[in-house]
This record gives sequence, structure tokens and C-alpha cells, in this order.
Amino acid sequence: MGVYNRAPLAFERGEGARLFTADGDAYLDCMAGIAVNALGHAHPRLVQALKDQAEKLWHVSNIFKIPGQEALAKRLCAETFADVVFFTNSGAEAVECAIKTARKYHWARGNPERVDIIGFEGSFHGRTVAAVNASGNASYLEGFGPPLPGFVHLPYGDHDALRAAIGPTTAAIIIEPVQGEGGARSLPVACMKGLRQLCDEQGILLIYDEIQCGLGRTGRLFAHDWAEGDGNPDIMCVAKALGGGFPVGACLATIEAGSAMSVGSHGSTYGGNPLAMAVGQAALDELAKPELLAHVREVAGYFNQQIAGLKDRYPDVVADVRGKGLLIGVKLLTPNREFMQHARDERLLIAGGGDNCVRLLPPLNLTLDEAREAIERFEAACERARAKAQAAA
Repeated sequence: MGVYNRAPLAFERGEGARLFTADGDAYLDCMAGIAVNALGHAHPRLVQALKDQAEKLWHVSNIFKIPGQEALAKRLCAETFADVVFFTNSGAEAVECAIKTARKYHWARGNPERVDIIGFEGSFHGRTVAAVNASGNASYLEGFGPPLPGFVHLPYGDHDALRAAIGPTTAAIIIEPVQGEGGARSLPVACMKGLRQLCDEQGILLIYDEIQCGLGRTGRLFAHDWAEGDGNPDIMCVAKALGGGFPVGACLATIEAGSAMSVGSHGSTYGGNPLAMAVGQAALDELAKPELLAHVREVAGYFNQQIAGLKDRYPDVVADVRGKGLLIGVKLLTPNREFMQHARDERLLIAGGGDNCVRLLPPLNLTLDEAREAIERFEAACERARAKAQAAA
């Protein structure tokens, strides 16, 4: 189906932060499959985990116990606020599970009217019908029937509007601690703590979508960890980096938030399959290493310093720098799609984003030398953008 506006590029292989075409052209990959290949391409530990498991068992169905699921779930719970985990194949499926979990929680407590999920403009939670309704992006909803009831959308950062919107039919708030598609806006730590307090006051659940910003991308294992435990959610959605390129997602919850998800209330054919669990365990082992998280903070500091310098040198191109850690958003004064092509002309791969932003989402193990190279290529793209604007003037 013609649903993708593809760049005229095809890659044959990848190695670390590099992608190679069949002709041997090398590109520096600072989008990492949109924050998926968090350990780069063909990471040896992930490759070995997949090979080892592929020779044993691929799929058996959730009718049976899957030891790899139990091991990865225990590890995720040990690293987070969570007590229980449901494994999926994607982030959108994790969001679906989160919505169902929140609504079932209130239903089981005798409050079936509590179905409304409050979300925010600029959010992105996936492409299923429920996920696009949770996001409320009109362009993603167009043509797919009337908007579903039970979803409320508010301006990002409007605390008064949020408090006023909560009522007797509210079930949960869903938010990305750092927006991805919406323009790399980062939720301040004070707001995370305030959301936790508000949800406790109102008896509703807090859902964090950490599909893009979680698993080390901000320099902590999860973005809400910056709140030091005072901003923990009741439910969290993860995916992308959890498989390092292999499809796997998860919905994590406290024992209370997940208590109504009884036998038969949800399920998945492929979710939590042995292949995905083997790769997920290997990926989490690497992503949770303190030395990797410290490296992310170091490289992110370098990027932020250098891009701030580019903003000073190219005020006609760069308007603002956003994000957190290695989820970096650069708001532009030139069309972002054109700028992405300028970057590709310099053999640099970056992602687009809302609010006329581009995103740098490099592998978390990007070296400082590779970061310097990325900045050089990004600056060359700024030169191209400036030259094109001047030629058109």
C-alpha cells in the first residue's frame, strides 16, 4: 500500500552507527530506525542471542509457560516501579493494553463510568484505532470514521485545563515524558511529580508512554527516573529499544493497576515469543549498564553544547534545541523535510518531527568521535539550507 513517503535509499547492511548501501556508500545513522536500534546495527550480543534461540525454539503460544518471558518480566520489574508485565510485539499494542488495563481497573472497582483517557496535543501513541484516538492527531484520524468516545485532548502544558478536565468519568492520563513525533518537548521533573500527585488526589491512573524516550535514551534507564521515584506511573508502555531492532513491546503496571486483568481479559498470539524474549533480555542487560547510561549523558552534553553553537551561527536555520538526552529535537526555520534531504546529501540520517523539527536519535553507544562527525555533517546541512534560502531570496 502506498502509505509511506520513502526516501530513495536502500541499505544492505549495518554496523554500529553506520548503514551501507549495496553500492558501498556509508551513512552515519543518527535516527537508529527511529530510536529502535539503541545499540546500533548488528550488535554482537543481540545477534548471538537471536542465533542461539533460533536454533532452539521460535514460537509456542501463550497457552504454555515461556521461561524467557518470566525472566525478562522479573528483570523489568526489578528495574522499575512495576510488579507485572504484559508482552506485545509493538509499542501501539502496549498502548492498547495500557488503555484496557486502566479502564478495567475502574470497572472492577464498581466505577464503569470511568473510561475517559486524557491525552495531550503533539502526542503520538501509535497507529491502531485506539492509539490514534488517544493521540488525537487529526491527520491520522481522517477517513477512519468518527472519533471514538472516551478520549479527551488538552493543550500541552496547560495545568489549569488539565485539572478542570478531570471528572467522574476520567480513568487515566497518558503522556510521553519526552515527546517524540510531536517535537521533542520534555516534561519538566516538577510536572512529573505534579502529575503523580494529581492522579493520587483524583483517584485516577497515570500512564507513561516511554516507547521512544525510555530504555536509556535520556541518560536514565527511563525518563521518569529523573523524578527520583516521585513521578512514577501506574502503567508504562515500552517497545522500540527493548528489542534493539527485533519487534517486542511491553506494558508494565503496578500490582494494583493490573489487578483487574484476569485470565482471558487480554492476550496476544506472538507477544512474548521465545525469540523476542531472548533478544529482549540481551538488550536490557546492555541498556541497563550504568556505564552506558553515563556515556549517554556525556554524549548528549556534547550534542547540546554543539547544537547550541550551531543555533548561534545559523540563526536563519536553527530556531530552538529541545529534548532530553539523546532524544534531541532541533526546531528549524527552513522546511524540515528539505533539511532531512540536505543531511542525507551529507551522508547523515536524521528523523523528522512535528512543529517543523528534526530529531537526532543516534545509537546510545555512539562514540564521541562519531558525535563530532555527526555535528560536522549537521553543520554542512545547515550550510546547504542557508544557501538554498539565499538563492531563493
